[in-house]
Amino acid sequence: MRWALVKVCLAVTTMVVVAFAVPLGLVVKEMARDRAFSGAERKAAAVAPALSITTDRDQLERVVASAGADSGMAVHLPAEGGRAALDLGRQRAAGADIEAVRRLGRASTTTVTGGSTLLQPVALGSGAIAVVEVYVPESEVTHGVGTAWAVLAAVGLALIVGSVAVADRLGVRMVRPARRLVEGAHELGEGKLGARVPEDGPSELRLAAVAFNSMADQVVQLLANERELAADLSHRLRTPLTVLRLNAASLGAGPAAEQTRAAVAQLEREVDTIIRTAREAKPQTAATGPGAGCDAAEVVRERMEFWSALAEDEGRKWRVAGVDRPVRVPVARADLAAALDALLGNVFRHTAEGTAFAVDVHNGEDAVIVLVSDAGPGIADPEAAMARGRGSGHTGSTGLGLDIVRRLAESTGGDVRIGSSVLGGTEVRIWFQLDAQKRVGRVRRGAVRRRRSGKSGSTFNRPRSLP
Repeated sequence: MRWALVKVCLAVTTMVVVAFAVPLGLVVKEMARDRAFSGAERKAAAVAPALSITTDRDQLERVVASAGADSGMAVHLPAEGGRAALDLGRQRAAGADIEAVRRLGRASTTTVTGGSTLLQPVALGSGAIAVVEVYVPESEVTHGVGTAWAVLAAVGLALIVGSVAVADRLGVRMVRPARRLVEGAHELGEGKLGARVPEDGPSELRLAAVAFNSMADQVVQLLANERELAADLSHRLRTPLTVLRLNAASLGAGPAAEQTRAAVAQLEREVDTIIRTAREAKPQTAATGPGAGCDAAEVVRERMEFWSALAEDEGRKWRVAGVDRPVRVPVARADLAAALDALLGNVFRHTAEGTAFAVDVHNGEDAVIVLVSDAGPGIADPEAAMARGRGSGHTGSTGLGLDIVRRLAESTGGDVRIGSSVLGGTEVRIWFQLDAQKRVGRVRRGAVRRRRSGKSGSTFNRPRSLP
C-alpha cells in the first residue's frame, strides 16, 4: 500500500509538473525572442527619422554610429535621380529578401549565419523605400532561456521530491496500522488469544482495529464458554461413573471383573483430565522440549494387551509388529493411548466377531507411522468418516474418535488417512512428524488447507523413507 501510494503520487506530480513546466518553458523562450527583436526594431526606428531627412552617406554613417549598432546594422538605399544604389554597413540578408521587403513595404525577419536579421522598410523624402537591416545574433535570442529552464527544472524536481516525501509519510501512517492489523490477525490465528491491535491511524483502519479487537474479545469469551460447557458436561459424568464403580466393585474376582474395574478407573481418569484441561485451557496433545513424548512401542504393547483379552473372547485373530524396540513420538502417553483405544474400539464396534485386526509401527528418520488394520467390510466414504460429527455411517458412529486421532497426528505436523488394508478391510494410517521445524510448518499449512477446502482430512503425502 505504501509504495503504491508513493508511485501514484509520483506519477500525478510528474504529470502536473510536465503539464505546467513545458508550456512555461516555451513561453520563456518566446519572450526572449520577442525581447531580442523588439530591441532590433528600436534600433531601426532610431535611423528612420534621419533617412526621411537626408540620404547623404556621411550623415547616415554618423546616425548609424550614434545608434550604437554600426557592426550589426546596415542601410540599403535604392537608386534614384541618377544616383546609384547605396549600401551602408555589412549586408547579411540576401538581396532578394531586401527587394521583397522594399516591394511589399512590410517588415520581415530572415535567418542568416549565426542568427537572424530584421529588415525594416523606411520611406525616404522622395517617396522611395529604403531598407534598414538589423542583425540579431542567436545568443541574444536565447539569452536567459537556459537559466530559466534550469530554474523550472529545479522547481519541478523539488515539487516531485516533496510530494514523494509527503506521500511516503502518509503511506507510513496508513501502512503501519494495516500491518499491525495483519500481524494481530496472524497471532490470533496461531492461537495467541491475547493479540490486540492499537486503535489508531486513519478512520477506516481505526474502525477495522476496533472491530478486530471486539472480535478477538468475543472469540476469547466463546472459547471460555465452550471450555466451561465441556467441563460442566464432563462433571455430569461423575455420578453415573460413581454408580458404575460401585457396581464393578461388587463383581467379585476374575479377569472380567478386573478388566471392568480397570476400565472404570481409566474412564474416571479421562474425565478428570478433560475437566482439568477445560478449566486450565492448556492443550494436552503435543509434547514439547527435547526428549518429550512417549514410547509408541510400549503404548501399543500395553493397549494390545488390554484389547487382546476381549479379542480372545470374540474369537478374533490379532497381530502386532514393530514394537520390539523403543519408538519415540512427540505426543503425550495418555493421548496416544486414547487414540489407539478409539481406533481399536471402532474395530470391535463396527466389525463382526471373529474379524482379524493388526497394529503395525514403522519407525523412520523423520516420522513414525502407526497402522491399524482389520479384515472387516471397510469404509465406503473415507472423507465422510474423517469429518467430525459424521462418522462412518454405522449405527453409533459419530466420527469423534477419528477426529481425535487426526488432531493428535496434526499436532505433530502429521496426518491421518483411511484406505484399504492387506487384510481386506480398513486401514487407518497415523503419521507422526518428528522434525520440529517441519512439524510447525505442516501444522500451519494443514490449518490453512482445511479452512480453504472446508475438509477435516489432511492432504500430506507419506514420507519416502517409510513403507
